[in-house]
Amino acid sequence: MAAPKKTVVGPLVGAVVQGTNSTRFLVFSSKTADLLSHHQVELTEDFPREGWVEQDPKEILQSVYECIERTCQKLAELHIDVSNIKATGVSNQRETTVIWDKLTGEPFYNAIVWLDLRTQPTLENLSKKIPGNNNFVKSETGLPLSTYFSAVKLRWILDNVRQVQKAVEEGRALLGTIDSWLIWSVTGGVNGGVHCTDVTNASRTMLSNIHSLEWDKELCDFFDIPMDILRNVWSSSDIYGRIKAGSLEGEPISGCLGDQSAALVGQMCFQEGQAKNTYSTGCFLLCNTGHKCVFSAHGLLTTVAYKPGRDKPVCYALEGSVGIAGAVIRWLRDNLGIINTSEEIETLAKDVGTSYGCYFVPAFSGLYAPFWEPSARGIICGLSQFTSKNHIAFAALESVCFQTREILDAMNYDCGIPLSHLQVDGAMTNNRILMQLQADILHIPVIKPSMPETTALGAAMAAGAAEGVGVWSLKPEDLSVIFMERFEPQIKATESEIRYSTWKKAVRKSMGWVTTQYPESGDPTIFSCLPLGFFIVSSMIMLIGARYISGISY
Repeated sequence: MAAPKKTVVGPLVGAVVQGTNSTRFLVFSSKTADLLSHHQVELTEDFPREGWVEQDPKEILQSVYECIERTCQKLAELHIDVSNIKATGVSNQRETTVIWDKLTGEPFYNAIVWLDLRTQPTLENLSKKIPGNNNFVKSETGLPLSTYFSAVKLRWILDNVRQVQKAVEEGRALLGTIDSWLIWSVTGGVNGGVHCTDVTNASRTMLSNIHSLEWDKELCDFFDIPMDILRNVWSSSDIYGRIKAGSLEGEPISGCLGDQSAALVGQMCFQEGQAKNTYSTGCFLLCNTGHKCVFSAHGLLTTVAYKPGRDKPVCYALEGSVGIAGAVIRWLRDNLGIINTSEEIETLAKDVGTSYGCYFVPAFSGLYAPFWEPSARGIICGLSQFTSKNHIAFAALESVCFQTREILDAMNYDCGIPLSHLQVDGAMTNNRILMQLQADILHIPVIKPSMPETTALGAAMAAGAAEGVGVWSLKPEDLSVIFMERFEPQIKATESEIRYSTWKKAVRKSMGWVTTQYPESGDPTIFSCLPLGFFIVSSMIMLIGARYISGISY
């Protein structure tokens, strides 16, 4: 029997999307932007101490290889020849930091995740070194001093991991965000792997000058980081190296973007003033400010949006970053057991259609934009005997929308022209209750693409458009039309304002919970710093559980 004829679909481009909760590999047609196949692997996070968040770099790398191979198998089952894949792009969780041995390829320590809070004492010591109100760090990086960014994570590792200190002294240590670790590994690792990053990821380290797009000696001296362990900074669309093993052996890695920049590109926000909001582990609103750096007066970040080639001009963005969005759903699933799958939250929320006065501020890692308040912690308030897990589920979804309202308001103040609609993407946008809530709370239309994988699409576009690849045109007339779904506000503006005002009252109550520094070892006095919401939620969960077990109505 003759082998089935393989479908010819023209040049294809792959995209690795390495996120906090999962890794995905997706393959697109460069001519139509159609998604042809993909595979996803969920990842584990370690929480070894209060406020610490880590991941295993080797698990992350293995998940990339697995996703690539499984996707290629699926393409073969569709009779699509994987040799049609002409390039691969990489998109990644941005500030998460890895240090590894360039002689063995082994990480010296777990990756410290962007949400990690252990560096607060490091940060406080560094802030004392800045004279008066002269915050040169923000003027040169666009970023506030925060536990969020890579430089303080690296400083903590250098101060606390003797193995790393020794490796730096011996010239064996390589530093990177997740993109650097992946590209170095898949392009050969110890056998000639390319140690690099792109301008978007470099801009999130607090070590790169946002104006020159180069590592800055003054910043490296301030954080006491040796410059020789840093990697080369490239544009977002360039051939960095070639894959050395597996089904895509020999194919170029030619696109690299931090995940939020990739989503901006995937949403085709190439014009100044265009914006998108991505709903993932966190929530990230980016507005393209063109070729000029715009510094925020309302708590937003100035960041690099993308640089579409080595000889192309850079584009900048204003960014509002929310630490906890999709992560609150995972917390309800994994920590409280209210739901068994993330998808169940939509059903719970739909069944009640209201939070019944319950407000949930998920400040698990403090508050990010626009407050930058590390002392905040999560609270749930407005509970009564009537409150059920359905109301808590609804309040969790509302919390994502309220946090988006906060950063959208800040964006409107900084830009001077309010957004008339909000383009959205990310896995959470499949939740229709969330999307309608978002339109209601913002009181502007929310526009969702029919294909929500815009982060992957952006990485694929950058890879396919790279010089030497040239299978994806970024000319406006050549870009594929993306079909959109529109959610219109369904409540009065006055109701939206009342709910938002109550939310802000809850946010104020979440601040200042952490008033003492946690010691290295466990300490029972930690409970004096826990939010009241922690005890209320515990009581509520026991109450709800008792109700179902005993059949008694309270």
